[in-house]
Amino acid sequence: MSVICLALTIYYLVVILRIILGMVTEFGRIPWGHPVRRITDLLGKVVDPLLRPIRRLLSPVRMGGMNLDLSPLVLLIGLLVIQRILC
Repeated sequence: MSVICLALTIYYLVVILRIILGMVTEFGRIPWGHPVRRITDLLGKVVDPLLRPIRRLLSPVRMGGMNLDLSPLVLLIGLLVIQRILC
């Protein structure tokens, strides 16, 4: 049971890191070859398979001239609920 709890915690942290690095790459205008961009892309390959179904169900929220993607927040809440149930 503790292995599952550890895996959920690590995945939770990976999702948070993906969110932060995604904002840095978008707002910081990081070029495509930069190592931060590569790490963000790698984390996206781990996180995006769970985000895609949520994004299909939940459209982005319009905020002025930009869209706010709430799917990572839904995923984080889901991970916390699963962790509370199992651990």
